[in-house]
Amino acid sequence: MKLRVGLTGGIASGKSTVRELLAGFGCHTIDADKLVAELYEPGRAGHAALVAAYGEEILREDRTIDRAKLANIAFSDPAEAKKLNALIHPIVIAETEARLARVEEGIVVVEATLMIESGGRHRYDRIVIVDVDPDIQIERGVARGLAREEVLRRIANQIPREERLRYADYVIDNSGDREHLERETKRVYDLLRADLDAIT
Repeated sequence: MKLRVGLTGGIASGKSTVRELLAGFGCHTIDADKLVAELYEPGRAGHAALVAAYGEEILREDRTIDRAKLANIAFSDPAEAKKLNALIHPIVIAETEARLARVEEGIVVVEATLMIESGGRHRYDRIVIVDVDPDIQIERGVARGLAREEVLRRIANQIPREERLRYADYVIDNSGDREHLERETKRVYDLLRADLDAIT
């Protein structure tokens, strides 16, 4: 048996770090955002869909997607973000499901930024939300190299924090230091192990 776990949270919440920690505990993990990058490569379904929708002006000279240019278009307003998501989410979901099917047993964790927005609650046995205080979230986003305005714009294009938390089976608080995050992640991993044991 396997337990399908969706892992998500707002921008700069620490999702990737949690995914790496869960992998260290023995979980199978899939990075849906990395899948997006792969599907954007020339010859892949995502690349073809984006060029058809936005034209060749989103391409670099080597025919790869200029993700910064695409982001400027996609995050310019909610309608554009919705258009991009409607285009890409079905392709990413199909690829994610194919990879999930290859895992026969254990805990499988799929990390995705817009999991709730894309209807992911219904595709997973458990949803884990990485939560962080908004001020810390903005601070970490800026430290990552994004302009404060860009962080705020991306937050605005995600569902509100309070609404996101309503979908959570388990919440990992990442408002503290690395040691705190490791404890929080281990606590939730133990709960997921118990959930898996209950169905096997």
